[in-house]
Amino acid sequence: MEQVFAPWRIEWVEREEKNPDVDCVFCALPERDDDRAHRVVARNDHAYVLLNNAPYSPGHVMVIPYQHTGDYRALPEEVLLAHARLKQRTFDALEASLDPDAFNAGLNLGGGPAGGSIEDHLHTHVVPRWEGDTNFMPVVSDTQVIVEGLEDTYDRVHEGFAAQDDATVVDDDTAVSFGTERGSNCRER
Repeated sequence: MEQVFAPWRIEWVEREEKNPDVDCVFCALPERDDDRAHRVVARNDHAYVLLNNAPYSPGHVMVIPYQHTGDYRALPEEVLLAHARLKQRTFDALEASLDPDAFNAGLNLGGGPAGGSIEDHLHTHVVPRWEGDTNFMPVVSDTQVIVEGLEDTYDRVHEGFAAQDDATVVDDDTAVSFGTERGSNCRER
């Protein structure tokens, strides 16, 4: 049996406190200044796109409304529309940058049984898929094979968003924007 080495992941896997400095990681990340370091790749007025730290495959992102809620029905119409539009842009960006054959997309609502680890701030996973990309590693040995570094994926996906009409690009380290301002962070919980 061959071994898969990813030594850079050990710090992430073994950390005791997952996000010790924040109440909600999805509220905190888009407010921090360094988008690249926090893997925020695109945003609009009501939602943002975050590259997954433990991706199932390259380009695995989450589209996250700024509003802090775990109840999809609680989102006002303008947030629903902005979230949906940013998902459309995400499909376009991933298609342009990674050329997948298909996508898996979905929400894990309700926590534990739904498979979500963050149940009080909803987010939509978008996972690019390629013909033949299913492998036995996650099933047989509880191991994930990551075929591309997150920094390289960030660059490719950022470029995919930057190439879209009406994209605002400040630099390679700042999330691509669609709209006027950084969205307002989480509302009262």
